[in-house]
Amino acid sequence: MGRLDVKHLVKTKDKALYIHHLVKDLEALDMMLKNDLIEKSPIRIGAEQELCLTSKDFFPKDNNVELLEAINDEHFTTEIGKYNIEINSDPLLLQDECFSDLKQQLATLIEKTKKIGEQYDTKIILTGILPTLRLKHISQDYMTEMPRYFVLNESLKSSRQQSFNIHIKGVDELNLYHNSVMLEACNTSFQMHLQIPPNEFVERYNWAQAIAGPVLSCCVNSPILFGRELWSETRIALFTQSIDTRKNTFIFNEKLSRVSFGEKWESGDVSRIFKDHISRFRRLITSDNHDDSLERLENGAIPKLKALQLHNGTVYKWNRVCYGVGGGKPHLRIECRYIPSGPTLTDQIANMAFWVGLMMNTSEKYKNIHHKMEFKDVKDNFFKASRNGMQTQFKWLNKLVTPKDLILEELLPLAEEGLIEAKISKEEISKYLGIIKNRVLRHNGSEWLVNNFRYLQHNKTNFEALQQITASMHK
Repeated sequence: MGRLDVKHLVKTKDKALYIHHLVKDLEALDMMLKNDLIEKSPIRIGAEQELCLTSKDFFPKDNNVELLEAINDEHFTTEIGKYNIEINSDPLLLQDECFSDLKQQLATLIEKTKKIGEQYDTKIILTGILPTLRLKHISQDYMTEMPRYFVLNESLKSSRQQSFNIHIKGVDELNLYHNSVMLEACNTSFQMHLQIPPNEFVERYNWAQAIAGPVLSCCVNSPILFGRELWSETRIALFTQSIDTRKNTFIFNEKLSRVSFGEKWESGDVSRIFKDHISRFRRLITSDNHDDSLERLENGAIPKLKALQLHNGTVYKWNRVCYGVGGGKPHLRIECRYIPSGPTLTDQIANMAFWVGLMMNTSEKYKNIHHKMEFKDVKDNFFKASRNGMQTQFKWLNKLVTPKDLILEELLPLAEEGLIEAKISKEEISKYLGIIKNRVLRHNGSEWLVNNFRYLQHNKTNFEALQQITASMHK
């Protein structure tokens, strides 16, 4: 949703024109795949860093546009909530000390945000869900005042034709009806991008699905929403329900949610994944800014596939397929969307090194993973990790195993091998995978939050405990 020129897709003429451009984009993609035009190497990584803005008392601060105007840097952009901003990193070659280079780039940009934020009495916090959020902060008064967010809101509401029903049950329970998509603003993530060669894409995508549950189990950092203890990674349940365009009756008809893990292993090529999304999900928004992709391709130019990318931006798979053009060359990426922001920048980079290492491993043991594991087991692993973090049990290669044993004995060695294959420096590998190991042996972000929240509640009100734990997170 980075596009500024979007509009609600209502008129029959606009719908027909948009479908026309989607078909052209798919044909152009097929042609690029057939003619081997999509970049295979070198491999690059990148990240999207979402941040929470708070007042000096650690309550959400609705000044993102004002802050971004003062920052004046193209790496930054808005989010749907006035109390969030996003930083987009530059792409980096996957080699040597790229993870520390990414950390340094993000650290520099965050430090820039902190310094300018001081002029506006604004603090910066890395967290999956800001503990001090209250119900008033999900009203449309806190929606960033840019047309694209209001267009998206109206499109999703129109598609659903009823209020959004949020029901999450953990230790506590949250049950509410809400009339806008602003619940999405409660989610703050660290989105990781990895370029994938087209000939390996579906195989690697299926592997990304297989490892999602175990990776998430040690990265959870969002157990509290509106003062309630819910899932270890509450963002997963919240985001799924906050922009669910299905009417309640359709859920029983097995219609897939726009925010989903998927329902089966992928097959064929990447084009088939895009076609499946287009066939399943209504077009919600459109733009007047489209190209004839086939014509551009025939003239020797690389198309941006604007219609396809616009539609793809309204399908929120936890592992999302992405097409892009960089340096005049088209490429494909997997965007890992389930990792929360925080608790520290170093933790986030460790999460990324762990995930990338696993993705780059070419072990024969896990090739053709779709023949070795049931997809429903993989999906179940993901949601069990979301609910229970490290306190769960996975079904892995038809055996029951704890996250601790699976990560320490199987996945960390695989990640190390993958990073060695990618020619990452030994110091990088030891540093960042060591953080994952220590976290698994001790506690993750979600466990830290819950333990301290419960401790604070012994002698403080619920509201005071939330404020103090947010201050501790900032420190």
